[in-house]
Amino acid sequence: MFYQGVLTKMETEFSNPIQYYLVFENDFINVNQLLNKTITIQFVKYQCLNCGLDKPIYRQGFDKQCFYEVPQAADWVMRPELSTAHLGKEDRDLEFEKQVQLQPHIVYLANSSNVKVGVTRKNQVPTRWIDQGAHEAIEIVEVPNRYLAGITEVALKDHVSDKTNWRTMLKNEIKDEDLVAWRERLRPFIPDEAKDYFIESNTETNLEFPVNRFPEKPKSLNIVKAQNYTGKLVGIKGQYFIFEDDTVFNIRANEGLVVKISIN
Repeated sequence: MFYQGVLTKMETEFSNPIQYYLVFENDFINVNQLLNKTITIQFVKYQCLNCGLDKPIYRQGFDKQCFYEVPQAADWVMRPELSTAHLGKEDRDLEFEKQVQLQPHIVYLANSSNVKVGVTRKNQVPTRWIDQGAHEAIEIVEVPNRYLAGITEVALKDHVSDKTNWRTMLKNEIKDEDLVAWRERLRPFIPDEAKDYFIESNTETNLEFPVNRFPEKPKSLNIVKAQNYTGKLVGIKGQYFIFEDDTVFNIRANEGLVVKISIN
């Protein structure tokens, strides 16, 4: 049995444990059902998520030309503080930017390898935390647009990390933190423009991932270079497949690749 399609970020369902789905054009896989099975991943070709052409993927699932043209890859996506739709100023496509930027956003704390601050659209909670492999998370502020979330994140980055160590996250070398206490410690550093949006009383969300065995020394699979790989799937965390031999495959980092997945 095999499935073939272009890789995009796995869709998830918040349950205990998290349910993962690889969605292709004409089919989908509930990846949880592949646990403890031997699968083969084969690279077929590239397929840019914008133009659909077989051109090498540059970043975020796009070929180089599309990456520098499409609004989905503009600088404000990775750096929310650069958002300008609230001012009516266009970056690449004002209508798209209004749709994404002018909606409620959450600034949050998540603990995946360490406590970090992040930003996401409200409708992406808890999806964003799942994608980061966080085992616990909490909202700090809910603001009406992406710009306010961005400047809040920038202010808090002076006092808490904004990065995840993917190896530590996958090895599960984590410790529980009191995120409510963290939130209160960071409260004084929230910018004046966002202080009124502070979330007073909420508790942290806990997440459990479908992992039977965590890798001791995770090594990342480059499927384009390897062309194919066969291994026993023992876990899924964040957007990673975890295999018995400590190989890990980052689905998000390989968006835009067409692969064939065979269940042996």
